[in-house]
Amino acid sequence: MAIDATLRWSVTRMASHTGLINAAAFTTDHFGAFRAAVQTFLQRNDLQSFHPSAAGKFDQFRKSWTLRVNQLGLLLFHRGQISTEPRKIMKSIKVRGPTPPEMQVVVDRWLVARRAMDRPAGPKRFDIALHRFMVWLARERPTISSFAQVRRDDVLAYVEELARQPSPRTGRPLGALARRGHISAISQFFRNTAAWEWDGVPGRPLLGPGDCPRMPMRVPRFIPADELERLMAAVARLECPYQRTALLIARWTGARKGEVQRLAVDGLDRYPDSTPRLRLPAGKTYRERIVPLHREAADALNHLIALRQAGAERALADELTGTPTRYVFMSHGRLLSCAYLFQKSLAIACSQAGLVDEKGRPTVSAHRFRHTVGTQLAERGAKLHTIMSVLGHRSASMSLVYARISDKEVLRDYQSILAPGSLIAGPGANLLRSGTLPKSAVDWLKCNFFKTELELGHCLRLPEEGPCECDIYLGCAKFITTPAYAPRLRERHRLELVLAQDADDRGWPHEKERHLSIAARIDHLLQDLGCSS
Repeated sequence: MAIDATLRWSVTRMASHTGLINAAAFTTDHFGAFRAAVQTFLQRNDLQSFHPSAAGKFDQFRKSWTLRVNQLGLLLFHRGQISTEPRKIMKSIKVRGPTPPEMQVVVDRWLVARRAMDRPAGPKRFDIALHRFMVWLARERPTISSFAQVRRDDVLAYVEELARQPSPRTGRPLGALARRGHISAISQFFRNTAAWEWDGVPGRPLLGPGDCPRMPMRVPRFIPADELERLMAAVARLECPYQRTALLIARWTGARKGEVQRLAVDGLDRYPDSTPRLRLPAGKTYRERIVPLHREAADALNHLIALRQAGAERALADELTGTPTRYVFMSHGRLLSCAYLFQKSLAIACSQAGLVDEKGRPTVSAHRFRHTVGTQLAERGAKLHTIMSVLGHRSASMSLVYARISDKEVLRDYQSILAPGSLIAGPGANLLRSGTLPKSAVDWLKCNFFKTELELGHCLRLPEEGPCECDIYLGCAKFITTPAYAPRLRERHRLELVLAQDADDRGWPHEKERHLSIAARIDHLLQDLGCSS
């Protein structure tokens, strides 16, 4: 009913504008003139006199009209009445602050160049970041009217201000990832314009990689097995086949949201052994890839492919490659949004599965399926190259994260120290035996034990205690070791004795004493472990 009302609205107004009663007579020129007329009308300042009921809500009003006109254009395109696919013209409805005209000209020119190289989302983010920077310059540096006058100190002052400025959307200070995006956009702008030798710019990059906030290396947030089982049971009960199929594909392939959204109807076939095989479109890494697909997801996808092949829609130009593509996830002639396929569907499924936080928000995002697939591949012994191929990673270091958190050696070492009755030695052994470690410390160790490894054991020092300042960690109160490190301890014991002898030969008594002390400490650890040196 919603699409029917939308098209009735559009068709009747276009008929009034063109004077044509038969909608089959609408042409490309008619639609172009109609869209231009609507855009001109929406720019008027006296809209309230035409639509008093929309007073105070004209931003949504303008957006609604634009969407309705675009939907009519898609219908006419699929009917073959207009020759080119209409692109949605959705100008920002927010009122922008004033910017120095000379700067805006340079930014507009740069954005045109970037649109020729980037995905559509890239220049949009750049535009927002640079506009925010120019507004700040106009307010805080009113004497600066050109980018050529901007100095590194000015940009660094803005970077510091970013950490304090509240987000227009949430009212909270920008997070590290958001600030990194803004700073990266400004850095690319100065780097590109300097390389292209444009006028009106500093002529050199004003920011470097070290000026961006450092991002913490987070462990992938896979979905625990019990939660995954409950969630997928709820997914199977989703009414919309598009939402259900999108989540099944994400669950079994680890594909990114945009890659699933842009699947083509000819992207599914089979390996020689009849295992379903899926071609994922080029996305974040600009590379297509082929991955095996679970039969449950393949059956659901085949159902949608049959629906699309029976439809009369024309192919749409892919936003990344420009190739005419018949998409799987389409409805009413347009591509379904990621918000509908993933956010809305997960909100329903998580609510049914009881996977929500105290505010009722879902605890599972679509990207966690990707982390889950990577973790399961690593735990079941998949080769590093296989993980890279399935997830579309460009470097081995990205896939190594999954191998590290699933390392059986780490698990075995963890159990050898924290399991009841474990054979351990070192100053930190008393902390574990006596049970004096607080619960928060034990919880941190359970999640981050692989980070505590040293050459000859582990250090139980927590992040909030700051960096370790011990020159010789063997004497640290938080040091602990196990029989697994006995070979390394023996080798280090022999080395310390050799170094002590060398110091004695050179007449260095203090160095000799230091090496003998370390050797004695290692010998004591080996005795506690029941291993002779």
